[in-house]
Amino acid sequence: MKNQVKKIAVIFGTRPDTIKLAPIILELKKEKKFFKVVSIATAQHRQMLDQVLDVFKIYVDYDLDIMQPNQSLAVLTKNAVEKLDEVLQKEIPDLVLVQGDTTTTFVGSLTSFYRQIPVGHVEAGLRTNDKANPFPEEINRRLTSAISDLHFAPTDTAKKALLKESMPSEKIFVTGNSVIDALKISIQKNYEFSATVLNKIVSEKKKIVLLTMHRRENWGSPMIGACKAVKKLAEKYPKINFVFPVHLNPVVKEVVHNTLENIENVFLIAPLDYLDFVNLMSKSHLIITDSGGVQEEGPYFGIPILVLRKVTERPEAVKYGTVKLVGLNEKKIFQTADKLLRDKSAYNKMASAVNPYGDGLAAKRTVQIIKNHFGFSKAEVKEFVPKKRK
Repeated sequence: MKNQVKKIAVIFGTRPDTIKLAPIILELKKEKKFFKVVSIATAQHRQMLDQVLDVFKIYVDYDLDIMQPNQSLAVLTKNAVEKLDEVLQKEIPDLVLVQGDTTTTFVGSLTSFYRQIPVGHVEAGLRTNDKANPFPEEINRRLTSAISDLHFAPTDTAKKALLKESMPSEKIFVTGNSVIDALKISIQKNYEFSATVLNKIVSEKKKIVLLTMHRRENWGSPMIGACKAVKKLAEKYPKINFVFPVHLNPVVKEVVHNTLENIENVFLIAPLDYLDFVNLMSKSHLIITDSGGVQEEGPYFGIPILVLRKVTERPEAVKYGTVKLVGLNEKKIFQTADKLLRDKSAYNKMASAVNPYGDGLAAKRTVQIIKNHFGFSKAEVKEFVPKKRK
């Protein structure tokens, strides 16, 4: 029956996938005539997940709480399969939505497949074509694509990657990235930071270089090289504040603190909640990161991004020029950042580049596509097309 309310299960487990699914969950909940939403949190990342749920005021129907100290990927996968299968057996949704590239994403699609439940993959089609970078995310994405029935590609590049893998063209939709929708909800002009040190830093009106590093493929000597480059930059530019929310992993903390501690204009702070982080990002002059999500968020603000990776599954911003891949070479990181900090022309060229990731309408497109899929509507959905910055 076409008019029967459809049950949509949305599965998430980490901060990034929750951020990107939140606008879609909120949009689905507006369509009570058509959809009942069941929110399922694996809590793969416990504390960071809870922060985001609070920001977007999302109630979780099932909290599987699978996080355990120092668990392997195999144990994480096993626990997620068992608990998700129990919920899916009970709820029997008409469609499961997963996002991105986490273990939760892959396991959510796999358990749905075992139950013969259709899967919609938000942020589908990102590829590096190097299964070790990022690890294990590249394979998580590929396996999820093989299972999915609806592919919500954020960009045309992602769509082309899916077509190359023989995914049906009529099941691929370019929506833009819902991370931009989340930013539009979250950025506040006169934001008061919960981390009080940030209020002091921002009030100084100095340029801010924001740093993040955490990826496991960068642990050890690559991360040491990146930190040494930051140290040189901080010493050369004493009037610029370098703010580094340091990941809680002891492997990361040790390297960062050993290299960057006790430098007057380097602030090594605890990890930030989502609102603090994106509002700090909006006030930054330059971002140096190995994060995937930050590569998408930074261009929205017109902030140049230097990416501490050999390859990226988000090549669009590199193509348009708002992102540069600098790898983990100490000399290259220093020289590239140094040029942007002293050369206004080079900086402005990156800052004014096209934002290829979204216009804040990804959630609306996604929900309309789902309505069309179930026969509730036949409305045309215009694909997202990047436009020049105004």
